[in-house]
Amino acid sequence: MRRQLLAATALLSAFALGAGTASAAGAPRWAETGTTYTGTLGGGQGLASRADGSLLFRGLASIPLDLRVKGWNHIGDPDIARGHVFDAYQGPDNAQSKMFAVTTPAGKRYEYVHPLDAGEKLNNSFAAVSPDGQWLVSGEWGLQNRLQVFPAPLLNPSTPATGGTLAQAGQITLDKPVRDIQGCDFVTGTRLLCASNDATGTLFPQVRPLLQVDLPHEVDGRPVTGTVTSLFALPQRSTCTGTFETEGIDHDARGGTLRVQMIPPGVCAVTTAVHAYQQVTD
Repeated sequence: MRRQLLAATALLSAFALGAGTASAAGAPRWAETGTTYTGTLGGGQGLASRADGSLLFRGLASIPLDLRVKGWNHIGDPDIARGHVFDAYQGPDNAQSKMFAVTTPAGKRYEYVHPLDAGEKLNNSFAAVSPDGQWLVSGEWGLQNRLQVFPAPLLNPSTPATGGTLAQAGQITLDKPVRDIQGCDFVTGTRLLCASNDATGTLFPQVRPLLQVDLPHEVDGRPVTGTVTSLFALPQRSTCTGTFETEGIDHDARGGTLRVQMIPPGVCAVTTAVHAYQQVTD
């Protein structure tokens, strides 16, 4: 996940100019319904929908000063569950831990630090809470064959009540590798949608695809295998040319709206596009 906005020469994706369509038989189709924009500095890293339908955005400017002083210099794609805001933080390149901050509806923040396990990358790209509020799914950067699972801080009674150490539970093993996942969100208890910044086109036919992960049962803290399907290429539309960057994703269960962020290249990167979708049946 890049830490600063930069432009590089690249072709615009030919896949990004229409409504999303599923790439596998039987997979749902998501129709693009509109695009809004938010400032990248304060909202370009992720978003989550509140109970009243409004949106919470996160960006580099969202990191509180006291957390930045502690070394938490990157914030990922957030989630909201039971009125609690879950933020994913990572530190410098030599970090030996990652951190999830949970803010209660009353505004009290608690910090849960996860010491890195053997072979675990320091990246903390996103937080996605299961619909039952008991499990927190996150992910690392680069080429991966898993998503990480933790007890959801505060909401899962196995976690400390006022912050502390957070151990990893059974992971979600993916049936095919993925690359550069910026965010995931639950659509149902057994389905996640994930936004990928993979521009290589080597793992899936699409560039910067929206990925679907289907589970055989709801997350329960034990190892489980997820089936990955690439649905469609996320839009890359801008008056500026260069390299786009996929960012956060949110599914609002109340209205069924799916939103995915895309940072445009060059000077256009000061504003992040938020593309909205609704699921349709043919």
